[in-house]
Amino acid sequence: MQNRRDFLKTAALAAIGSGLAMNGLMASDAKPAPFHINTRGLKPKMQLRFFPYELKLAHVFTVASYSRSTTPDVQVELEYDGIVGYGEASMPPYLAKQLGTVESVMAFLQRVQQVIGAFDDPFKMEEILTYIDAMDEGNAAAKTAVDIALHDLVGKLLQAPWYKIWGLDKEKAPSTTFTIGIDTPDVVRQKTRECADRFNILKVKLGRDNDKEMIQTIRSVTSLPIAIDANQGWKDRQYALDMIHWLEEQGIVMIEQPMPKTQIDDIAWVTEHSPLPVFADESVQRLKDVAALKGVFSGINIKLMKCTGMREAHKMMILARALGMRVMIGCMTETSCACSAAAQLSPAVDFADLDGNLLIANDRFRGMTVEKGKITLTDLPGIGVEKIV
Repeated sequence: MQNRRDFLKTAALAAIGSGLAMNGLMASDAKPAPFHINTRGLKPKMQLRFFPYELKLAHVFTVASYSRSTTPDVQVELEYDGIVGYGEASMPPYLAKQLGTVESVMAFLQRVQQVIGAFDDPFKMEEILTYIDAMDEGNAAAKTAVDIALHDLVGKLLQAPWYKIWGLDKEKAPSTTFTIGIDTPDVVRQKTRECADRFNILKVKLGRDNDKEMIQTIRSVTSLPIAIDANQGWKDRQYALDMIHWLEEQGIVMIEQPMPKTQIDDIAWVTEHSPLPVFADESVQRLKDVAALKGVFSGINIKLMKCTGMREAHKMMILARALGMRVMIGCMTETSCACSAAAQLSPAVDFADLDGNLLIANDRFRGMTVEKGKITLTDLPGIGVEKIV
């Protein structure tokens, strides 16, 4: 009986540390699942390891302002008493100032490596992650890598995936969009044919002078619903609104970041008059940004790499809901490590754009999958992945 009480107390403390509810695990008449027990008799310490890992894209990726075929990445391992949690920092070059570079991420992680052993209890997640966040104003991706690894570690110690710890139902996970980048009509048709029978909704990058051609090309192949990411590409609000009305006629279901984030009054005007929900992407980074966007956007797109990880993403989702806003969970180009971490939140969102792992050719993990277009979570503990490379 004492072991049972100790386990539930520890799980509850972990829950409080991430601002979550233990709906299923705290039932008084339920037997706890087996969990990790320290049999060594010594107080273990957390140890951090990391190394660079370049992601190879299956296709050249093009959006309104750039193209690339690789993405810089750093892989992280956080070990405690023989249990290893995995994390990841993905840094698309166009976001280097915000997310960091391989060099800045490695330098920041070296500093974390020196202090992480001072925290003797991985369940003190709020204390650990607050301290790491305060170490530097930037390096969001590096902080995310530690956050994911810590969540994976604690979930493994509890032997439960985070969607269960958060009290979510994995059957409610939505379909994920699959992204089609800006390209020539022939390439766009080819990419659309390759994915049209495997997904339930597509995501199309717009923001150049060939926007209508892109949509018409895709519509020549499929009638699937489409989410649009304009990547701040439309500068005039009347043009943006006219485009949205035209896009609605083409079966588009939502618009992401139609205008530059600096044009907040214009975006609010577009959102007010738009027949489709308008989501913030570049306009929202972290928890502190959410409240100011009520009335400007219909919803927010949460990305772990921008907000420093699962802890803050969960808080952002709760706040957005409290403000009556919709929620989308997104990703960068990532391995199944970071995508599966984000997917733990997916049963609680309106839209999901978690295809980053599907766009690379050298994934290191097996985790969440897409079955008939729908996000399918594993029952593996932590973030729900196993290392394959």
